[in-house]
Amino acid sequence: MIHLKGDLPFKTQLSDLSALAVLHTAVLLLLTHSCGGQHRVIGARQPIVAMAGDDVILPCHVEPAKDVVSIAVEWARPELKPRFVHVRRDGVELLMDQNPSYFGRTLMSINKLKCGDMSLKLSKVKLSDEGTYRCFIPELQRDSTVQLLVGVVSSPSISITKDMSGAAVFECESKGWYPEPEVFWLDGEGNILSAGPTETVKGPDGLYTVNSIVTVEESHSNSFTCRVQQNNINHTRHTHIHVADNVFMVPSWDPVRVSITLGVYLMGCLVVVFLVWKYRCNQQQSLCKENINTDRKQGQVTDKLKDLKKDLKNQKQTIDSLLQEMKNQIDENKKKLDNPSAFDRERKQKKRERAKEALENRKTEYEDLLKITERLLETTKDMIGQ
Repeated sequence: MIHLKGDLPFKTQLSDLSALAVLHTAVLLLLTHSCGGQHRVIGARQPIVAMAGDDVILPCHVEPAKDVVSIAVEWARPELKPRFVHVRRDGVELLMDQNPSYFGRTLMSINKLKCGDMSLKLSKVKLSDEGTYRCFIPELQRDSTVQLLVGVVSSPSISITKDMSGAAVFECESKGWYPEPEVFWLDGEGNILSAGPTETVKGPDGLYTVNSIVTVEESHSNSFTCRVQQNNINHTRHTHIHVADNVFMVPSWDPVRVSITLGVYLMGCLVVVFLVWKYRCNQQQSLCKENINTDRKQGQVTDKLKDLKKDLKNQKQTIDSLLQEMKNQIDENKKKLDNPSAFDRERKQKKRERAKEALENRKTEYEDLLKITERLLETTKDMIGQ
């Protein structure tokens, strides 16, 4: 209670009262401002990582802790329209201004709000949820931000083929990644293998498909690994494969070997022709004198011709088998060229076209060798008859 002093004029005392009221008001405002300035809003120092489809907690709390149940709390993403993710005012959740993409997926715990914890639970995370979130308390004029990273991963698959030289070619493919990952090849000792550039395709769903090809040689363990990793979300997937030794063997139907084999047969045929010619000459000069010798030579020549005929038949069967295999490879390659997958790029398409051309050339070589073999077989039959 304030008492007026009787020995001072009334106006003077009233003036003193006004000054005292102003002083009390200023002190009250300073105290209020001081209390408000002591509170901080704390978010997350590091990005929060969540996998698509999972639930995630976006942290945010007041220090020192205070009950924030009845005061306004706003969660928002500035780049969205509308920007609000979750809003509370006067103890009530206001969903009218909430962005439609978050409808039914956000929640704040009342019990935690009583302790100053304004963390937001986000359910069934989507790729579109990735971004920066702002936690704001209008009454304190304090805010904090939380960065959310969303990831999608899948295990890679490995397939094995062979190039024209017979070397083993491994192809690793992994679909459905986000963000874009990296691909590495490792041998059995964990050493990174040198591979071609990784082909990457981003689908209409925003997910990445990666493909990597490496040509390998025989190693001590014959074990290889395709590793796909994404450092931002700290996720890695591996696929291991162990191959047998015969994968690295050069095919027995190598055109060079076939050509050498036919060359040997051609030389053998020329030798036989020479023997027959010599035999006929000797027959005309000393038919009666060397009758026994000529009979023996005839038997030798006939035996050689029969052996040559047998070998030529086997060679013909081998070439027929190789031609059929080559035709199957050509048909399979043609189907891939006629119906390329969405993942095929220009470089991969050109590679298959070159492979088709090489197969066609090899087929022509085998057809020519088959014709030569058939002619030799017919000639051998005639010689045996003679």
